[in-house]
Parts: sequence; structure tokens; C-alpha cells
Amino acid sequence: MTENRGPGSPVEHGFPHLVTVRASITALFRRLSADGIRTYDTSFAPADAAFGATDDLHLGAQRVAAATVRALRLPDARMVVSFRAMEQAATVELAAGPEYFVEVNDRFRTHRRDLAAALAHEVAHVLLHRLDLRFPGTAENEILTDTAAAYLGAGWLLLDAYREDALTHQRFGYLTPEEFGYVLAKRAALFGEDPAPWFTSPQAYEAYVRGRALAERDHRRAPLTAAGPLARRRYAKARRAGAGPADGPAGGSAYRFEPEAAGAGLRVSFPCPVCAQRLRVPVRGRLRARCGLCHTVLDCIT
Repeated sequence: MTENRGPGSPVEHGFPHLVTVRASITALFRRLSADGIRTYDTSFAPADAAFGATDDLHLGAQRVAAATVRALRLPDARMVVSFRAMEQAATVELAAGPEYFVEVNDRFRTHRRDLAAALAHEVAHVLLHRLDLRFPGTAENEILTDTAAAYLGAGWLLLDAYREDALTHQRFGYLTPEEFGYVLAKRAALFGEDPAPWFTSPQAYEAYVRGRALAERDHRRAPLTAAGPLARRRYAKARRAGAGPADGPAGGSAYRFEPEAAGAGLRVSFPCPVCAQRLRVPVRGRLRARCGLCHTVLDCIT
């Protein structure tokens, strides 16, 4: 796992990987199913991440690793944690199991607060390896791993490891802090949880709020009934023209119109605000659409 540290290493912000993040959430639903996703309804407990200076180094590291394994529902996997000098925060050897060897940066011998964050990313790698779920490119696969960790309940640790001030620039993982916040907000909406009290880093909380704002806008996008007046007017104009605009962030998140098969009318396609799977429904006014992937029922005005 990559680690961004030091005053000379500025932290990237914003949502540059949003297309891949959304594709990752869709991929998780496709691989695990809606019912499988809902088995991850309990997030990593803050108490399980605690690793004090007086704790035995190796026993404490194994305890935190075991808690991470439980959080990501890998009960038959065992993490063997060792420390060495390295540039990355951590790496894992992916094999058939049940034992997996994780090497973490020597600095975690003393900077124990963030060990659980480093392990969350590596255990997510193990989970995806066992699920045989991967993206083609290395960068995209790392984004998938961070998204999986966050969406399945352990990735809030990665965001909480983000700290940025005059003396410190620290970020773990491949998502920006705001993207972690976006994924965590998606999870929070699905399970009705609030991760805000878990953040010990003020900067992490602020990034979560920014990510949450974008996640909430996904639920106010036409043709959903929660869309605001401006979005509704833009939608109506596009419907009359028969082609959808770039409503919101680029990269496939907009609604699009297309002729129905019989040629008698229009269909509109748009991303499900929960799993980002594209839905196609007829343009016939008010209706309810059920996402076949995440099973969410959506009220729409098409």
C-alpha cells in the first residue's frame, strides 16, 4: 500500500478517481450480490484498532490483524505480520492461504495508531484475491481495493489516518480523502450508520463531510423524484430534445435517452444512486424502478 507522508508530499484532493470508484462499488455488488453485501453490516470497531505503546509489539500486531480479518469476513484466513524497512506502508503476499504474510513498515513499531489502517488495505487485497475480483490495471485494482475496504466496513481507518497541517502530510491508500468520504457515505446510507464519531483526525472528518455531500447529490439527480427544480428543468429540456446532457460529473454518471425497442417512445438510462449500475426505464411520467443488482426501489419522474 502506498503512503504519502512529509511536508514535501502534498496530499491529492478532490474526486479524480470517481469513475473507477463507482465501477468498484458496482463490481462488489455483482460479485457478492446484494445479500452478500448486507452481511458486512458491522464496521470495524474503533476499540479493535487500539494498539498502545505498552502492548507487546508482535502480539498486538497479530491481534489487530485478526480483528481486521473478522471485519472483512475472512474467518479462515490468518495474517502473519512482520516489520521491516520499506518505502511502502505495507505489502501482502497473495497465495492460496490460509496463511498470508503481511510486511509492514518499521515505523509502525512506534507509530502504532495507524497500523490497523495499513492492515485494512492489505486484508482487502486478500479478500478480493479470494473472490477472484480484480480490475485490469494496477492503479485501478488498487482503487478497487481501497473502495472494497471502505465499503465493506474497514476503510474508515484509512481515512482516519489522513492528517494534513503545517508539519504533517499523511495519507494512506490510493483514494483521495474526499473519495474515501464518498465511499463511506455510500456505506452509511446503505446501513444507516454514522462513522463521524470514529474519526480522531479533524481533517479526516472534514474530508468525510465533503465526500458525503457528493454522495447525497447522487440521490438528488434526475429522474429521481428528489431532484431539485434546476435539475428537473434540465432533464425536461433534454427529454424534449431526445438526448441526455452531462448532468453532473463526467464519466458515465449522466442520464441518457434512447428510443424504445418498438420505436414508440423513449427510454432513459441513469445510474442507480446506491450501486451505480445503470438502469433503463420507459419515459412515462411517475414510476418506481427496482434496481436488479442492489434491489433498491427508486421513485422517479421520467
